[in-house]
Order: sequence, then C-alpha cells, then structure tokens
Amino acid sequence: METKFKYLPHTADAMFRSYGKGLNQAFENAALAMYNIITETKKIKPKKKKEIFVSAKRKESLLYDFLEEFLFLLDTQGFLLNKIEKLSIEKYKGKYNLKAEAYGDHYKNYEVSGNIKSITYNEMFIREKGDSVVIQAVVDL
Repeated sequence: METKFKYLPHTADAMFRSYGKGLNQAFENAALAMYNIITETKKIKPKKKKEIFVSAKRKESLLYDFLEEFLFLLDTQGFLLNKIEKLSIEKYKGKYNLKAEAYGDHYKNYEVSGNIKSITYNEMFIREKGDSVVIQAVVDL
C-alpha cells in the first residue's frame, strides 16, 4: 500500500507531509492527514456530505484555504472527515479554483483527542515532480 501521509517531528505543533499522484490526490491526503491528528479518519462514517469551494492565486494559498475550510467545518459543525471525492483544481484567469465533495460525520459519535487551532504557512511547501506531488504543512495545536 502506498503512503498517503506521514508525521514529522515538530516542537509544539503538528507537521505532516502528504503524497499523491497529482495535485488533487495530494490535497485530499493533506486534509486526511490534518484530521487524522485528532481522530482515526478511517473509523468515521461517511454520513454527511459537504461541498467545498476555494479559490486563490497561489497553490500554497489554495492549500491553506482548503485546510482552513475543513477547520471551519470542524469548529462550526463538528464535522469529521472520512473521505473526499470529485476533487478538482483548475486554473482560470490567473486563479486556482478547487471544488470537492467531502464525506464524514459529527464528532460526538467518535473518539477525538486534542484540537487543531489553526493552519500555518510555516514550513509549508508543495513540490511537484512529474505526476508525484509532496505537500508539507504545519497546524497549530
């Protein structure tokens, strides 16, 4: 089985790298990696569907906004992620536009440990080589 993400040592926050065949899959795995910090995403049932739309001029900003959208859903609706489908990133008129369908459930039905306070640009990168993409991100706990 291929590696979707891994965690790296970091002083007070959580740092992870996500991997994918293409930018779309790497973004999906970044969202799963972020949620997996506080719960086992594989155990979340895909009962609720959320539509995700974000737009930005830079890929790093798009990643930040994408993860921030999930943090907003967690904080306001108790949404825990199980999977992402139909994620697409397109560049149009100088902006990257992302849309996706996210499936998950309310946190009250699962064991959750800790809290993610915010996404950071600290040590963030997106590296593309051919169809392989590596994303690194840090979240404040």
